[in-house]
Amino acid sequence: MKILSAGQIREIDAKTIHYEGISSLELMKHAAGAFYDWFTKKYTDKNDAILILSGVGNNGGDGLMVARLLHKAGYRVQACVVEYSENYTEDCAHNVRRVKAENIPFKRITKEKEIPNFSEYDILIDALFGTGLSREITGIAAEVIKKMNESGKTIVSIDVPGGLFPDKKTTFAVEADETVTFQIPKLALYLPDNYRFVGNVTIVNIGLSEKAIAEASTNRYLIEKKDIRELLKPLSKFAHKGTQGHALIIGGSLGKTGTVCLASKAALKTGCGLVSAYLPKCGTPVIQTHFPEAMAIEDDNSAFITHIDYDISPNAIGIGIGMGKREETQHAFYRFLQKNALPMVIDADGLNILSLHPEWLDLLPPKTILTPHPKELSRLIGEWSDDYEKIEKATAFAQKYRLIVIIKGAYSLIIDSDNLYVNDSGTPALATAGSGDVLTGIIASLLAQGYEPGHAARVGVYLHGLTANLTQQTIHPRSFVASDIIDNIGNAYFTIENGMIKK
Repeated sequence: MKILSAGQIREIDAKTIHYEGISSLELMKHAAGAFYDWFTKKYTDKNDAILILSGVGNNGGDGLMVARLLHKAGYRVQACVVEYSENYTEDCAHNVRRVKAENIPFKRITKEKEIPNFSEYDILIDALFGTGLSREITGIAAEVIKKMNESGKTIVSIDVPGGLFPDKKTTFAVEADETVTFQIPKLALYLPDNYRFVGNVTIVNIGLSEKAIAEASTNRYLIEKKDIRELLKPLSKFAHKGTQGHALIIGGSLGKTGTVCLASKAALKTGCGLVSAYLPKCGTPVIQTHFPEAMAIEDDNSAFITHIDYDISPNAIGIGIGMGKREETQHAFYRFLQKNALPMVIDADGLNILSLHPEWLDLLPPKTILTPHPKELSRLIGEWSDDYEKIEKATAFAQKYRLIVIIKGAYSLIIDSDNLYVNDSGTPALATAGSGDVLTGIIASLLAQGYEPGHAARVGVYLHGLTANLTQQTIHPRSFVASDIIDNIGNAYFTIENGMIKK
């Protein structure tokens, strides 16, 4: 699904009106109706007192039309227009007249003393500003937003939280619990800096012209399940372990061989035919006991890696997990990079070693996948002031070294030389020890199975996150561990392929 700028969204709105032969007011009805359908499914108690806070633009018109729909359905609704300007859009002014005609409780707010007592309401619906906002919020709008955020009430934002800039850093905005956005994802809704403003994000279809959307050019995308379904390779009836790829997992040190166990098991569970683990001697009895399906290759050293020598022919490699940064290990890693040309995913200490020796980045095969968490990323690309600068610097880094960078976190970002992808699977349950090791194994497996690196990155991150989504009702996020990811990879495949969990 395309992620577009505010300007592109305005253009699509205009083209929809032209292509579909409808009025702007009719499009507003579609948007309000889509929000209403979502809202009434989630908030079913009609005794809840609902206050809708609208602006004077078309987002405010959306809010007033929502007020009309909810009032007609029997909800207890009051509508307010925060009059930060006397210049109403035509469609917003129309809905002000209709709200009054339909005897919906209504008032204008022009000064602080006119702001309602929010403690008298259960739900606040924010329709203050849309995606066209270009300046910082001041005056009465700022006062209203401040009091909304201090109210402790449930806040639901229409399209974007009031005050959130869709394409640049935001410092002050409505702090919504839920954001119901209209059909086209906005990058700002998925950035860590904005989470306190955005809350949970839901996309609703409002009938925008598919032709207009297709005509919009972008290199930013939100990954959806259907995208992943299209990328999955079919499994032949005549497949065997020799046709499904051989993944080599390299890592581990004394006390950290569990990382290799997790990655190796994840690799096999993701579908490759063979998995070998290269690790120090101390890890051999561990992995042979914990995961006998893996083949173990020992380093000469008992406690950490000093050489990376093997006589097998893997199809792809995952390296760096639990490896440590001892000088001997760094030298072994360097010698390995000098001769390796296989598809590869690098994580953890592999990334930390690269940050110590940035000149080694030139040795990486094109489209090598790096999987840093934010701190590991900062060691590679330097610090950033906000998420937009982070993306800019990570993109320049990926382009310079011809790499794919996965920035792990809520809504993991996948950045290559050409595109940015936002992953929307996953929950906070994934914030657990070993989660990144499992992702390394998943991606290494997909590379070994012959997936193009960009596809392996997207499929791997989505699969990884989906396991947490699927267990929300059965495993509490606080109790979720990395092994639960591995145990649910199969169900994630079932869900992507069939839309359901196999019982």
